[in-house]
Order: sequence, then structure tokens, then C-alpha cells
Amino acid sequence: MKGPTKDAHKGRPAEGVRMVNPAVECGSTVLFPDYASFRAQNRPWHYGRMGTPTHKALEESLGELEGAEHVSLTGSGLAACTLAILSVVKKGGHLLVTDSAYEPTRAFCDIYLQSLGIETTYFDPHADEAGIRELVRPNTQGILCESPGSLTFEVQDIPAIVRGAGDIPVIVDNTYGAGVHYKPLELGAAISLQALTKYVGGHSDLLMGAVIARKDLATAVQRTARVLGISVSGKDASLAHRGLRTLHRRLDVHEASGLAVARWLEDRPEIASVLHPGLESHPDHALWMRDGTGTNGLFSVIADWEDEETTGQFIDALHYFGLGYSWGGYESLCLPAWPVKVRSAVPWTETRQLLRFHIGLEDVSDLTADLENAFDMLKR
Repeated sequence: MKGPTKDAHKGRPAEGVRMVNPAVECGSTVLFPDYASFRAQNRPWHYGRMGTPTHKALEESLGELEGAEHVSLTGSGLAACTLAILSVVKKGGHLLVTDSAYEPTRAFCDIYLQSLGIETTYFDPHADEAGIRELVRPNTQGILCESPGSLTFEVQDIPAIVRGAGDIPVIVDNTYGAGVHYKPLELGAAISLQALTKYVGGHSDLLMGAVIARKDLATAVQRTARVLGISVSGKDASLAHRGLRTLHRRLDVHEASGLAVARWLEDRPEIASVLHPGLESHPDHALWMRDGTGTNGLFSVIADWEDEETTGQFIDALHYFGLGYSWGGYESLCLPAWPVKVRSAVPWTETRQLLRFHIGLEDVSDLTADLENAFDMLKR
């Protein structure tokens, strides 16, 4: 059974006269018919914070998607990052984090982990097996990767990093691959995590994350989630599961449209370079194609200007591209970013403006016409 078929059928009611979708169960208190049921060790449900059949259906579908036996749902993608980290590190430990990591994840490491006596070292996203081995210390407890980086799109060699890590668990932020085009657990990672807010949700109407763990780490992740009181609503779990039904097919459109717009931008004199791992011009293209099976609608460009005034004029001239954080929805976005503010292991030396685009489900010709009009506005 291929991916789109699994998306459409996994986690659905399968017997008798039934609805197409599983029921949306929302609640806190679970009632037990008798004392023996209340004390039973194998009770399937015992409190709403620990989940309902609605949550279980989504967890099973995500586990099937990424090839894992355990999934913990979180209230946001950032919460998935922090849960994964806290499941493997403890006081006095050391964490390796890619220099291209999501900025709020860096803040968590620099502020919260530091307060716990856990040190973070940022490393070159292009580190190889030997490079990782040199950075590993006796107290290193985890390695966090993000491939590709969500602003600068460096692709990481996960199998090489896993080899360099030895027995240290490697965590991969797999929001870009969405579990469809990239399979970190198959590449040797211990944990894959996603911001379901993005492509799984697909409609910019929910916040959710997921930690998808290898069997030997399932207990640690589950215990940490319960101690921290992490939970999501049944309604949001249902929305995410609905988005999962169309994930493969939507990604097909995002990928095709994203590549089309990226290639169009490569030919524009206003653009110095396009950072898209699906393009042959990307320095890590071969690595991405070795380990991944496709791309999506997210990429960045280096514009051929430096001043913020021009950036504002360009963005304000766009009609179909919204200005806002996040990505993965049906709508197109254009977001200015300044990686120089957060990079440390490999300083960002590019002085020209970085713009991150998300290509939605609009017609490509409308999007390129919109971009052309904005470029023309800069000449007036």
C-alpha cells in the first residue's frame, strides 16, 4: 500500500455501519464502570490529558508515516523540539545542536537548558562523521539536527552524523520532509519530530507538534510528556488527522509549484541566488536527493539588495504573498529574515537580504506575475 493510500485509510473506522472519519472525542474525566476496571493495569484510557481514541488514531497514522512505534503529540512544533530534547538530556549534560536550527529552539537551549546546567554547543550543519566525533564529549547526551535548515537550507548528512554520534541519540527536526519526503528513523536517527502546524495541518488553522520515537526511547519520551503535562485537544488532533489524509497529494502540488517559482526566480536579475535543495544549483542537492525523495514549497532567496527599505517596498507590493510567520498552509508567504543574528558556529557573512518564500496552492502564473509586478515597482 503506497503513501497516499495509507494517508486516506490509516486510523479510520473499519467495521460495521460507520462514518468515514473517527469520532472527535473531547473530555477530561474518564468514567470507569467498576473498581476493578479503575485499578486495571491495562486500562486503555484513564484521563483526558493522556489522550482519547481521537489522539490515538492520529498517533497511529503518524507512526505509520515515519516508521515508528511511539508518537507523542504536543501543543506546538516548538513543544515537540523541547520535549524531544528533555527526553534525552539531564542536569550536567551536553547537547550538540546544528547552527541552522529553528531560532526558538536555540532560545530554549540558551536560556532554559543553561539554567539546568546543560551546556549547548552549536556545530556546522555540514559537519561530517569525523567532525561530530570530535565534538562529542563524555557527557554529551543528544544531538539535534534540522535538515534542511528552515531559513538557510543546509542539508545535513544524517547517516554520517549518526555514525559520529555512536550511542548518542540523534534527533532530527523533520518538519520540512513532513514524514513523506524524508525518513530520519530509517537513516539511523533515534527521534524524528515535526511541527504538525505546517504541512500535516496544511490549512494554517492549528498549532501542534509530534515527537516520533524509536522503540528504545519511547518510554523516556512518554514519561517526560506526562511529567510536563503536555497534551493537545481532541478537536485539534482531529484537524491534524484530516490534514494528513491529503498530505501526499498536497505536497505534490507544493513541490511542483515551488520548483517552478524557484527556477523562475533563478533567472531574475534582482535575485542573487536561490536556496532550494531541489535545484541542481544548490550545493547540497546531491545529498538531499540521496536521502530524500522530494521537496515542497519552502525555500529562500538572496535578493540583490541590502537595504531594508527596498525589502519593505518589495513585500508591500505583493498581492498573493502574505507576510507572516510559519508555512505549510495553502497560502503563499514571503518572510524577510536575518540569519546573522542567530548564527554562531558558522557566522552568516551574506549582507544582502534573505527572503524566505512558501509557495502555496495558487496558480504558478498568478504567483510569478505578482512577483514580477513587485520587482517592477522597485524600478519606479
